[in-house]
Amino acid sequence: MSFLNDVLEHNQRWVEARNRPLSKVPQKKIAIFTCMDTRLVEFLEQAMGLGRGDAQVIKNAGNTLVDPGGGVVRSLVVAIYAIGVGEVFVIGHTDCGMAQIDEAKLEEAMLSRGVTKEAIEGLHPGLKEWVGGFKDPRRNVERVVRLLRDNALIPKDVPVHGLMFNPGTGLLKAVSADERPQFAAVQSSGAAVKPPPQA
Repeated sequence: MSFLNDVLEHNQRWVEARNRPLSKVPQKKIAIFTCMDTRLVEFLEQAMGLGRGDAQVIKNAGNTLVDPGGGVVRSLVVAIYAIGVGEVFVIGHTDCGMAQIDEAKLEEAMLSRGVTKEAIEGLHPGLKEWVGGFKDPRRNVERVVRLLRDNALIPKDVPVHGLMFNPGTGLLKAVSADERPQFAAVQSSGAAVKPPPQA
């Protein structure tokens, strides 16, 4: 039996017991751009002291920014201008699988599953850049933060911070707090933030 059936059955029971719906506007007025790693699901939000409805969360493989006008920026533009987000957090994590990705093996796997060579060669930019692999998760966070701060579509009155998360311990560390003049009060101390104890 497909897991899809389990999901739909659970959802039916959940909807019947559901409380009132939340507003689509994030209560904390923040957006988080992070990795799709399953270890971060719910755990990252708990470590930040966030609950359901508090933040807009955008995810992709490795929290990478490949296209400065692509899906991530599009989502942030909507979040900022249409939903009222006023602060952005780019959060990478230790032991990220994207730091070990082998583009050649990925291409082989795609070809073995029926993807044509022409389709791969038609990717823009090329497969390596399109996938967005990197060697150092922290440097990737710093790069993404810099690209977002410099992006002409992101307003200069929205701070963009970079953090690293440990999915094993839940520890957060600021690696690139926004210290542009308009945010002079924000300090980039690199201080670690311990998550609240789990129930």
